[in-house]
Amino acid sequence: MRGGTKVAIVGGVFVVVAGGVAYGGYNLWQGINGASGGGVSAASSQEKRSGPVTEDEVTNTAEEFLAAWAAGEPERAGQLTNNPVDAGPVVADFGVGAKVTEAEITAGTPVGPKVPFTVKATVTYEGQSKPWTYDSELTVVRGLSTGRALVDWKPAVVHPKLTKGATLHTGAAKVGEIKAVDRKGVELTAEKYPSLGPILAQLREKYGAKVGGQPGVETWIESGPEGTANTTLVTHVKGRPGRLETTIDAQAQAAAEQAVKQYGQASVVAVKPSTGEIRAVANSPSGGFNAAFEGRQAPGSTLKIVTAAMLLEKGLVTANGVAPCPKEVRYYTRTFHNLAYFELGNVPFSRSFAKSCNTAFIKLIDDVDDDSALGKEAQDVFGIGLDWKTGVQSVDGSVPSAVEGEAAAQYIGQGTVQMNALNIASITATAKYGTFKQPFLVSRKLDGRTFAEASRSLPDSVSRQLRAMMRAAATGEGTGAKAMASVGGDKGAKTGSAEVDHQATSNSWFAAYSDDLAAAAVVGEGGHGGDSAGKVVASVLRAG
Repeated sequence: MRGGTKVAIVGGVFVVVAGGVAYGGYNLWQGINGASGGGVSAASSQEKRSGPVTEDEVTNTAEEFLAAWAAGEPERAGQLTNNPVDAGPVVADFGVGAKVTEAEITAGTPVGPKVPFTVKATVTYEGQSKPWTYDSELTVVRGLSTGRALVDWKPAVVHPKLTKGATLHTGAAKVGEIKAVDRKGVELTAEKYPSLGPILAQLREKYGAKVGGQPGVETWIESGPEGTANTTLVTHVKGRPGRLETTIDAQAQAAAEQAVKQYGQASVVAVKPSTGEIRAVANSPSGGFNAAFEGRQAPGSTLKIVTAAMLLEKGLVTANGVAPCPKEVRYYTRTFHNLAYFELGNVPFSRSFAKSCNTAFIKLIDDVDDDSALGKEAQDVFGIGLDWKTGVQSVDGSVPSAVEGEAAAQYIGQGTVQMNALNIASITATAKYGTFKQPFLVSRKLDGRTFAEASRSLPDSVSRQLRAMMRAAATGEGTGAKAMASVGGDKGAKTGSAEVDHQATSNSWFAAYSDDLAAAAVVGEGGHGGDSAGKVVASVLRAG
């Protein structure tokens, strides 16, 4: 092998060391059948086989692939995958783009077809070298046409944050450094607040130059999808950061990070109702996709905040007026029921809201006489779908037009309604304040962007009734009372649960406010809204 590669196998664990790796131009190696120079020793010579890969095949294939990669032989490494055309250039880029001059790859013990490994590389730029260490893994599969044991190719093999279309680079950074601070001047870092990692990357990309940040020298991933921020992997020479003020509250952010960490999949956002300032945003898992801002899923009964506002505005019901709550109700061809088929009988609408009675809402649809009314209320009053400009990438919710049974499903936050924690936190904030204030992370004075504005506010009488109903949900026998018991101030809440793709346990949603702070959370397969998402929201409200 080239580059002075040495492979040592000790106790079933092998270490690949390549010194002075010379990654040059890339030419696709025509060795898929072992006919070209430097053939693939074990993998290409075996007869066509079928069935699951064996333990020996996993070890041998991983060893050969990692050896070829570390030795600076991207064409050979590519041929040891099930997609050599895509794999070869990415492996080559590890040396050429990232400017890796040495590489040591240590593989751990295989777990079935998966092989974890650690990369210890040296990156050299303009005569200066710096170490770069990280962990990744590969999976060995059997080739469909050849029967060979091959590495199942994906860019994340080379680096876990690498995606299709993205490339590795080392050099002068494209954007200036930032020192992001919270509303009180506390520095915000991805190390201390992991959920802010992707957000800080976007803020740097967008505002680094505007706040006077100077670029340094880095190794980074140049992102493929448009609108996605680049990801810094190694900082070789730190640039001079520009100070960027955000609306985040470090105390609330810390509480949010800790709260979502208790669950496998969870998101939470906190917003100040009177201004729209975003006080906290956290996701579990952290540091990856910002589901709190960019997710799209049914929000369950938390959307009843919007539905209740619409029904109150149209004069179809009042908070104290009777709204029957049977155990089930039929609308066109669809039958809807309450959780465990509970029924309340003829009770005030505020009690149906507080107990999250689905049927009380759906029974009123016939009187609305406009299947698009809910979407109009969501947009005209709560700002949903108005192209929010938060300062980073975000999705501002959707209540598409629907008819008959699908329209009824929307009334209780199911069907085609798409929301995330940011959207529901904003809806809750609007219910508290009475007027939509577009959520934002950085001041619009920084770039002159225009904030979205709803066409009207909630009428005072409707606003008062809606808050009273949310207060009932947060106290007494309301479904949010247990979760909100530890939260003080003028408070209100709404629970929700939503089934997605016929999952066994529904997603847990919870929305609430306390004084001038509103928050919403979703916990994947968390069950009833108050059981898990409620705990997350309460933690953030207490901290804020």
